[in-house]
Amino acid sequence: MPNSGPDFDHERQVAVAAAEEAGGLLRSRFGTARCLRTKGGSGDVQMDLDLAAEKLLLSRIQRHFPHDRILSEEAGLLEAAGERTWLVDPLDGSNNVAIGLPTYVVGIGLCLAGAPVMGVVHEPVTGETWHAVRGRGAYGPSGALPGPDRTLPRPGPVVAWTQGYAVARGDVAAVALRGTLELHCRRILQLWAPLLGWSLLARGTIDAFVGYRAEGVDLPTGALLAAEAGVELRTLSGAPFRPGFTGADTGRSFVAARGETLAYLLGQVAAVTPGLL
Repeated sequence: MPNSGPDFDHERQVAVAAAEEAGGLLRSRFGTARCLRTKGGSGDVQMDLDLAAEKLLLSRIQRHFPHDRILSEEAGLLEAAGERTWLVDPLDGSNNVAIGLPTYVVGIGLCLAGAPVMGVVHEPVTGETWHAVRGRGAYGPSGALPGPDRTLPRPGPVVAWTQGYAVARGDVAAVALRGTLELHCRRILQLWAPLLGWSLLARGTIDAFVGYRAEGVDLPTGALLAAEAGVELRTLSGAPFRPGFTGADTGRSFVAARGETLAYLLGQVAAVTPGLL
């Protein structure tokens, strides 16, 4: 197993405990959740549980790491002097909760100089937690995540899909890319909870994840978890993909998979109208 670089063990323990505590709160209040407002014209919503879970998570992180910056889904950027930045998504899947669909997770990540070094994804419905530290592997309830088969599944891969809220419904590139995947994959999942997609990919439950102009708060945490489980990350053109939370969303499009599945999907993406992506 990997065993190099700082272990960030204290940070991981704090993040796991905080995420699981927030998950208990979300699970206990799921049936009474209220929608407070819509955010912009994309259809995204803010639930009362978003704010309740965020308050809990921010208080735990600030208590242990008062000099670190925090970028949180609802509160925005809480500035500090250091180069460490925590990424907090207190309720990834708010739109699911709004319609009573129990598909949501809690995500916490830590970035150093813009690159993810620790990530935690907790699933309140199952009570399971998945975590990773850069260079030290990914782990779940049963220990280290094994490397799933890298061969191309038949009759085709099961692929999670995500696109940023800033992407218009009729975006030509997004429509073309997703249409190609629909034609050449066994199933396309749009979970409305990207961190859940990353945890499914990390543990090998699904075969790949494709994102178009993805959201910055979720991306580094989930991508680190998958990468430490042996998933390869590429841009749509096939170059190495380095997830970050800063910069234009146009730089946050990716294909994530293993072995033959990655090569297959990059081939399908390359077949989309040249110059469109």
